Amino acid sequence: MPVRILGMIGVAPPQGNTLHVIAGAVSAPFLRTFAQAHEAAGFDEVLVGYYSSSAEGFTVASHAAAHTKTLRYLIAHRPGIVAPTLAARAAATFDHLSDGRLSLHIIAGVSDKEQESEGDFLTKDARYARAAEYLHVMRRLWTEAAPFDHAGDHYRINAGFTAVKPLQRPYPPLFFGGSSDGALAMGAEHCDVYALFGEPLKETAERIDDFRTRAAIHGKRPRFNISFRPILGATEGEAWDRARRILADMEGSGTPGKGQDRSAERLLELAARGEVHDERLWMAVAQATGAKGNTSCLVGTAEQVAEAMLRYYRLGVASFLIRGFDPVADVEDFGRELIPRVKAGALAIDREMAAA
Repeated sequence: MPVRILGMIGVAPPQGNTLHVIAGAVSAPFLRTFAQAHEAAGFDEVLVGYYSSSAEGFTVASHAAAHTKTLRYLIAHRPGIVAPTLAARAAATFDHLSDGRLSLHIIAGVSDKEQESEGDFLTKDARYARAAEYLHVMRRLWTEAAPFDHAGDHYRINAGFTAVKPLQRPYPPLFFGGSSDGALAMGAEHCDVYALFGEPLKETAERIDDFRTRAAIHGKRPRFNISFRPILGATEGEAWDRARRILADMEGSGTPGKGQDRSAERLLELAARGEVHDERLWMAVAQATGAKGNTSCLVGTAEQVAEAMLRYYRLGVASFLIRGFDPVADVEDFGRELIPRVKAGALAIDREMAAA
């Protein structure tokens, strides 16, 4: 299966170097332009993020999908904010209206405090348990031909049914991320793609092997996605100079040494072990920002960064979510050399492995 490249779209023009692209007011013209720029640059899919105060993801993706032709939309979705019956119908409807361009990224929330702003007072472990039940119900709604009853710890449904089944069969791909036992248990049973933050090759290989074992218990063969922030330059020296400028802009935007969850803690532990891993993996931004979001960087020329990404492809990573700190300009920059090099390199690896 060819390597896939994912990006991330936002709804308002960012100002300078930034960690995030989903906050702020909504600009419909910017959203259209940003989505179209990803499609033109060779991205296969874009993440539509979720904060409790941000624009609603299905609506954002619907507008963007109406102005693009092939670009897929990975919509971040928090189980428990709406009923699984409504979410199942909304996802199936979008899947049809977008001609099968939907994936869902299942998340349990950034923090307890943020969840409380939406009226959700469950702890994170309890939210993952609820998410597992939620996905169980959604998957049944998508695949079962007759109404069914469900009585669980979080949901009770009598004669649950949706006449609108997804266009993609059996249903759109389900992504998830996380390092806690609750996240891994939910993902191993219900999800198709494990989304990892960028870690060194050794640790990534260990996590892939561990999750494959967990998923095999449920008869699943998961795929893997990994997130990086490429920082490119015409020369390696120029790339590192740019990296230092970005770091100066980012310092003070987080709480160094304090991650938001286990995945963030892992990045901070790696940053404490060393600023650079495997020659190109740069953890200084993660350390400076408290590892908010995907802050693992790959620094170098387009050729060097593509080579670094392809090492992860050889480990079994099937897709890469890449975004920069200058979101609009970096999309175009990635499309010029980085994405073509990664896609060509992955095809060469596929031919090599087929021949072997």
